[in-house]
Amino acid sequence: MKLNDIRDNAGARKSRMRVGRGIGSGKGKTAGRGQKGAKARSGVSVNGFEGGQMPLHMRIPKRGFNNIFAKDFAEVNLGMIQKAIDAGKLDIKAVVDHAALKAAGLARGGKDGVRLLGKGELTAKVKFAVDGASAGAKAAVEKAGGTVTLPEAKASEHEKKTARRDSNKAAKASKGE
Repeated sequence: MKLNDIRDNAGARKSRMRVGRGIGSGKGKTAGRGQKGAKARSGVSVNGFEGGQMPLHMRIPKRGFNNIFAKDFAEVNLGMIQKAIDAGKLDIKAVVDHAALKAAGLARGGKDGVRLLGKGELTAKVKFAVDGASAGAKAAVEKAGGTVTLPEAKASEHEKKTARRDSNKAAKASKGE
C-alpha cells in the first residue's frame, strides 16, 4: 500500500444532488418541490405550523422557570483539586484562581467565575481566590489550613439609591428643614 493509493471506500462520500439543472437530471423544473403552494416557495418556515390550529408547543402547559439573571459559575470539587495537586498540575504556593484552575483543566466554562464545592477531600494547604464557595467547601479548606477569599459583594442600583435617599433625609433633618 502506498500513500497515493489511499482513498475512501466507494460510496462513502456522496455528493449532493444539484437540483434545477434541466429535465435530463431527474430533478429539473420544480426541483423536487412539487407543484405550487407555500412549500414550493423560498423563505418558508413551516416548522410547527398546523394550518391555523393552535400549535402543539403552544397548547401544552408550561412548567418551571428560567432565571435570565442567573450567574454562570464553573463548579469545581475539592477532590478534583486535590487530584490535580497530586498530579503536579496545580501550584499550591501560588494563589489558586479561575485562570489557574482553567490551566489545570478543572474549570470549564463559567463566564462569571469559579465556585468551590465540597465533594471529596482536600489535604493540601491552598489559598483560593474564587467567586463563590459552598459552606462545606470553605470549612474543608480552612480545616486543611488554607484560605478562601471571595470578592466583595457589589451594592445593587436599588441599594445605592436607598442609601443616597437616606443620607439626603439625614442631611435635611440636621439642617432643621
